[in-house]
Amino acid sequence: MNQTINDSGDELFAFDNTYARELEGFYVPWKAAQVARPRMIKFNHQLAEELGLDADALDSDAGARIFAGNETPEGAVPLAQAYAGHQFGGFVPQLGDGRALLIGEVIDRYGRRRDIQLKGSGPTPFSRAGDGRAALGPVLREYLIGEAMHALGIPTTRALAAVVTGEPVYRERALPGAVLTRVAASHVRVGTFQFFAVRGEQAKVRQLADYVIDRHYPELKGQANPYLGLLERVCDKQAALVAGWMHVGFIHGVMNTDNMTISGETIDYGPCAFMDHYDPATVFSSIDTQGRYAYANQPRIAQWNLARLAETLLPLIDEDTNRAIARATEVVNAFSGRYESYWVKGMRAKLGLFIEEEADLNLATEFLTAMEGNGVDYTLAFRYLADAALGEHERIRSLFADPSAYDRWSGHWRARLSREAVAQSDRAPAMLRANPAFIPRNHRVEEALSAAVEEGDYAPFETLLKILARPFDDQPEFAAYAEPPPEGQSHYRTF
Repeated sequence: MNQTINDSGDELFAFDNTYARELEGFYVPWKAAQVARPRMIKFNHQLAEELGLDADALDSDAGARIFAGNETPEGAVPLAQAYAGHQFGGFVPQLGDGRALLIGEVIDRYGRRRDIQLKGSGPTPFSRAGDGRAALGPVLREYLIGEAMHALGIPTTRALAAVVTGEPVYRERALPGAVLTRVAASHVRVGTFQFFAVRGEQAKVRQLADYVIDRHYPELKGQANPYLGLLERVCDKQAALVAGWMHVGFIHGVMNTDNMTISGETIDYGPCAFMDHYDPATVFSSIDTQGRYAYANQPRIAQWNLARLAETLLPLIDEDTNRAIARATEVVNAFSGRYESYWVKGMRAKLGLFIEEEADLNLATEFLTAMEGNGVDYTLAFRYLADAALGEHERIRSLFADPSAYDRWSGHWRARLSREAVAQSDRAPAMLRANPAFIPRNHRVEEALSAAVEEGDYAPFETLLKILARPFDDQPEFAAYAEPPPEGQSHYRTF
């Protein structure tokens, strides 16, 4: 294990880089581009301590140079990973890290292996004519949304640091350049398997599968069919993940196979956003013109992506192609049931239900039906149900353009609650722990990013980050941040 020591002799990094060591040919060794004046603008002390890093030493000018890519820490092996991907349904055989470098892996305080990656650190051989840079706005956005998702309890990549480069990047106009340091359980994607499978490199597909099993699912080792087990585990992880997205109204926006991790973490916060008023057809991404990745489509797209993973594993699952297809198809088809189970479990908590009844699925979907077309804010509706559980219905009724839609549904809901011997004083607090008061409201995110990018004012970003770290607490001093956007600001687009 390699160590990096700072001037005072303290350990900064303890790298153990299995991807670089065990998967030669799956990446290109590369160095980050030098930048003019790196400066730390945000460092995640809590995450650094979780990773076993010296937070105080890294939140410094020296840390800024490391996280901008100007200095390579001892023991780091910077590399650009190779992968392919289906993008909006069309297959691209070579994508890869066009503006990111995995610098190494560390073992955190809980014994978990974690990747440390620079995003926006300059062009690589996979850049496809891109500049490999990142602008400040998207870097802060990924920092903010990733930390919000973590606080909501949804598996996610996280941000360790955000550094400005002192150089502009050119998009529609010149913007401040920045680099994000991203932490993940790993960056192996469905598209990583596709990259080698499409080339007929089955030995490498097996090598990758064995690596993933060792790293993420070691309980599969020694099973009769570990590769079928791998597919089952990834399907289960993704079912739980997407159910979590749906519970909080999150829309990923770019569910390409290169953005689906094998570890089951949310990755890539590009055109993502959170739904305000409930509409299952909600799309925010300006490039998703057909609504492929609309809110309601996310479970179906996850299953489609998992079928693409299954295709890469067929020769490993069974030498007989027909048997392999049959067994893999059974696993992929079971995704719907797995997803529904996770979704209903989460919806029971959101609706204040403590025991299981078969009709709970219908009760949950009927609440969504009552909201649809009524201009009801998704997050507030579930939050205000805690009041309704105490017999106070006015706040939630006021969200509905036609309150009778709520009245009709709430009669069924109250009858369902009456069948449980649970005190109101226990039910309402449990509901508040399942239904956030605060999500990254799109208009608030844009306010924070605009202040940082246009004025160099990071106070709104810091305030929003602070609020979103406690999404289930009322925080009355920040009540305005729980409100939906003003009229005229609801037609939000991401780019």
